[in-house]
This record gives sequence, C-alpha cells and structure tokens, in this order.
Amino acid sequence: MPPLPPVTKALMLACTAIFCLQFLLGGYGLVNWFGLWPLASGQFMPWQVVSYAFLHGDMLHLFFNMLGMYMFGAEIERLWGQKRYLQFIAASVLTAALTQMLITALAGSMGPTIGISGGLYGLLLASAMLFPNRTIMPLFPPIPMKQRTFVLVFGGLELLQGLMGYTGVAHFAHLGGMLGAWLMIRYWRGQPPFSGRRRW
Repeated sequence: MPPLPPVTKALMLACTAIFCLQFLLGGYGLVNWFGLWPLASGQFMPWQVVSYAFLHGDMLHLFFNMLGMYMFGAEIERLWGQKRYLQFIAASVLTAALTQMLITALAGSMGPTIGISGGLYGLLLASAMLFPNRTIMPLFPPIPMKQRTFVLVFGGLELLQGLMGYTGVAHFAHLGGMLGAWLMIRYWRGQPPFSGRRRW
C-alpha cells in the first residue's frame, strides 16, 4: 500500500496525539479550552472554530474518523496536492463549525462540539464528486454501492437524525462540512454562486 501523503499523515498523527493527551489529562480540561462552545455559553473563543477538530470523544470516534481520513483523504491529497488539499480540509472544518454554531444558537444548546467529522464528510463529498461511479463496500451497511449513492444516503441520514433532535452527535456539523466542500469545489471550478473564472 502507498505511504500516507504528508498532510493526511500529519492530521492523523495530530488527532491521535491530542486524543492521548486528553486521555492522560482526564476530564474536560482540553475540551473546556479547545472544544467548540456555543456563543451563548460564555466559553467560546475564536480559535475553537479550528481546534475543536483535533479533539475526539472516545476511541471509536477517533478510529472511524482516522479510518475515513485514511480511505478518502490520502487519495484526494495525492490528486490535488498538499496546498489545495489543506485549503479544502480547512473550508470543510470551518463551515462545519459555523453551521454547528448556528444550530446550537437556534436550539439553545450549551454543550461543546469536538471531532474532525465535518472535514471527513467534506472528503466523502469530494470523493463522490470525483469518482461518482466507483463501487465501495461501507462498513455499515456492508452492501456494495456507488460512491454517489453512499454519500446521498449518508447525507440524508444525517439530515433526518439532525431533525429528530438531540442525539449527542453533531449531525448538522457533518452536513456543514459537506456544504463547505461543495462550495469549495464549485469555487475552484468557477461555478455559481461564484464567478466563471476557473481556478483549477
């Protein structure tokens, strides 16, 4: 198997190292400072719109996010190069954060959001747009399907679960990450709502 490209490798190592630090420190020490807190909570700080992505709630949360980064991120980084790939991840993570802040403000929620899932969902969308007819076998459900179908199904499930109310998962942050990814790709392609000058 090819080695991990540098940005994907660095992100995976950073997330894993910070999770280990969370475990060693215990409690919510890092989350209090670096998780994404709602504006109304009184604990919001500007850096949290980025730092939240490097924190994770438990081992499974970390494992599935790192697996997704490995499966989808590495290939896209090789295709786009380090600079464009990093811009794309940043757009997905930031849009996920802004979407989650809007939703928590509307819902009156006061809890923090953590995890790089918004960036991962952005990668899922990018992979489906680049390789829509590639057949993949997701872990859940273990049924072969086209990547385009896979992303549509998961996006629909995220929306449905988000509308059902609080589940402990930031479903709208995931959708926000997909929105940021879609906007970034359309920006690069010079497609509406952006000007017609192609940027790749």
